[in-house]
Amino acid sequence: MRPQQMNRKAAITSVTAAAAAVLLLSGCGQAQTQSASAPPSSAQSTTAAPATSSAAPSASASSAPASSSPAASGAAAGPGLCKAANLKGTLDSTGGGAAGSVYSKLILTNTGAEPCVLKGYAGVSLTAGADGDPIGAAATRDDSTPAADVLLAPGQAGSATLRYTQAGNYPDCTRTPAAGFRVYPPEDTASLFLAAPKDACSNAGINLLTIGAFTAM
Repeated sequence: MRPQQMNRKAAITSVTAAAAAVLLLSGCGQAQTQSASAPPSSAQSTTAAPATSSAAPSASASSAPASSSPAASGAAAGPGLCKAANLKGTLDSTGGGAAGSVYSKLILTNTGAEPCVLKGYAGVSLTAGADGDPIGAAATRDDSTPAADVLLAPGQAGSATLRYTQAGNYPDCTRTPAAGFRVYPPEDTASLFLAAPKDACSNAGINLLTIGAFTAM
């Protein structure tokens, strides 16, 4: 080979080697640049994030509903209804009468040791005696005065207006002697007997008696 050709071949080989070295250095630089600019991994991101509590907040004591106090739940009940066993009955007939009727005050007095309540109307009928059956129709209610609870302390009394219409006012009345009145306190199944001889009508369709609501005296 000629010396000139050999020098040219050596120059080409040197240029090729230099170019390869430049490409190799360029690739390493890009790899280092990408490695430096890459975002942190997901594990690093999770570690850096602030921790949050997963436990639900507990209810405060002040938000809990208040339970009823023993004083409220154990409040004493009010006075009960007046019963025949603790009542004394009397009649005050000084109210007079008109048009064949006699007006009386039916008075019930609390003879018990505790207060009680008269509530509404008494049941009243004429009877043949203390142990006798009612005769004729029971008293109808006069609701011209509204019914109200009447509280009776021991020894106190309540009254209701009782009207008796003379049996002679009814030509078709089958007259039957009555020894007095049977009185049932409001909402009671026991009764009192008040002696007051009257003429009754055994006819169930004739009403001789009318009773009003109890009021305080």
